[in-house]
Amino acid sequence: MIRNLADARPAADGAGMIDQLRKLEDLKSAAAALQARIAVAFDVRQRRDQARAGVPAEQLGAGIAAQIALARRESPARGSRLLGLAKALVTEMPHTLAGLETGQLNEWRATLLVKETACLSAADRCAVDEELAPDAGTFSGAGDRAVVFAARSAAYRLDPRSVADRASHAAAERHVSLRPAPDTMCYLTALLPVAEGVSVYAALTRDADAFRSDGDPRSRGQLMADALVERITGKARGIRGIEIQLVMTDRTLFQGDSEPARLPGYGIVPAGWAREILVADQNQDQDQNQPMNVWLRRLYTAPGTGDLVGMESRARLFPPGLRRFVQARDHTCRTPYCDAPIRHLDHILPWRSGGTTTHLNGAGLCEACNHTKEAPGWSAHPRPGPRHTLQLTTPTGHSYQSTAPPLPGPPSPETAAFQHRRELRHLAKVLKHARPRAAARAAAAA
Repeated sequence: MIRNLADARPAADGAGMIDQLRKLEDLKSAAAALQARIAVAFDVRQRRDQARAGVPAEQLGAGIAAQIALARRESPARGSRLLGLAKALVTEMPHTLAGLETGQLNEWRATLLVKETACLSAADRCAVDEELAPDAGTFSGAGDRAVVFAARSAAYRLDPRSVADRASHAAAERHVSLRPAPDTMCYLTALLPVAEGVSVYAALTRDADAFRSDGDPRSRGQLMADALVERITGKARGIRGIEIQLVMTDRTLFQGDSEPARLPGYGIVPAGWAREILVADQNQDQDQNQPMNVWLRRLYTAPGTGDLVGMESRARLFPPGLRRFVQARDHTCRTPYCDAPIRHLDHILPWRSGGTTTHLNGAGLCEACNHTKEAPGWSAHPRPGPRHTLQLTTPTGHSYQSTAPPLPGPPSPETAAFQHRRELRHLAKVLKHARPRAAARAAAAA
């Protein structure tokens, strides 16, 4: 089937292309439904195998969602959600699953139906599924909001107390998150109870309007953002006294080189922006007659590969220097497809099995991935590679490799060779177009 899709080409006319798009969309929905059935069957088999292997009852199911995530090239957190979605569809919502199989729903809208009925008992969820009958074309032409409204209304009619309890417990899910945005910006998001969220927004709006009425040239959005930073950090720019660990080459810092820097928790940033941050922080300290708080920590990389050169310890726990070293190298959790922040420093080969506390045997992991790695049947080993590489093997015998992200510095030999080939192709194109123009100019001169 995959080979046939790879060989397919767009139809010759517009109507045919639209028909192809619809058929492919139906195929995607059917594939999602089959993935749900496979995930549930895999969960049942793995739990049975774990029980036979003597795994305690309270640990049954460990690592199953992580294996599904790796197979689908998703993060472990996303894998848990996909397994939960699959169980709900296969065991409690047959009409929604049938609607997905026949293309009446796509995977996202099926997810919305599952999410909005999560607070119900299995029997009530089945009742909502039967009432809405997604496999009968109930949501034909409906948007996401219509799907959510229908599911929410049906759930409230069947069990208003559960829906109300869900709302009262939602405050326990409050949190703050940070996501990268383009152009050295980021999204700082807070999930708050509605009263608190509205109060925060109203206070920022009121202050911004006051500044605007006093003639401040900044826009209302800029004023609100600046006020938020100042109120949280106590500083006008919000970065003094906080370690943000910009990683850059000495050439970028001292010689104006254009090699990008890296900001942990964000990613790649332009070299000029990184230098401006350091200079601005120093100038602010000088203006306030305070000592400058810019610290440099030297990390050395291997010339050919860009991999960090080693540190090691005889202790079981990673000492602070080695911990910072591994965190700077790995940037985020080293499990494939997982971008979660590093929470644990892990021995790739366990200490109890003779693993050493070295940079080669160390890896940064999030808390969930570190616990998953300890489940029966999982193993990890360091592997040779252009940069620090580890191989993760799951209970089914599938292996996945993880390579540390490249650090600022000279490109690897492979990257340099690719760039050289690209430059040669560009030069060949320039010469190809230059020759006819030169011949034309010579003919005109004659």
